[in-house]
Amino acid sequence: MVIEAFVGITGTVLGVFGALFIVYGAAIAIAELLAREVRIRDLSYHDIRWVFTTRILIGLEFFVAADVIKTVLEPTLQDLILLGSLVTIRTVVSYFLGKEVSELPEEQKL
Repeated sequence: MVIEAFVGITGTVLGVFGALFIVYGAAIAIAELLAREVRIRDLSYHDIRWVFTTRILIGLEFFVAADVIKTVLEPTLQDLILLGSLVTIRTVVSYFLGKEVSELPEEQKL
C-alpha cells in the first residue's frame, strides 16, 4: 500500500515535471523570439529552435518515465498496450526532434 502510493506519486511528479520543463522551454523560446524581434538579442531562429527542441526532448523523456512507473501499479494487458503505444509515439517524436537538433551546425548551438 505504501509502495503503491509512492509509485503513484512518483509517476505523477515525473509527469508534472516533464510538462513544466516543456512549458519552461516554451517560455524561454517566446522570450528569445520577442527579444529577437525588438532587436534586443541577436539570436537566430535556429538557436531559438535548438533551445526549445532540447527542452521538449527532456520533457518527453520524463513523460515516458512517468508512464512506465504508473504502469507498474496495474500491469494489465490494456495498460501495457497503451504504454507501448505512448512510448512508441514519444520515441518517434524524440528521435526526429533529436535528429533535427543534431543536424544544426555546431556554432548555432547554445
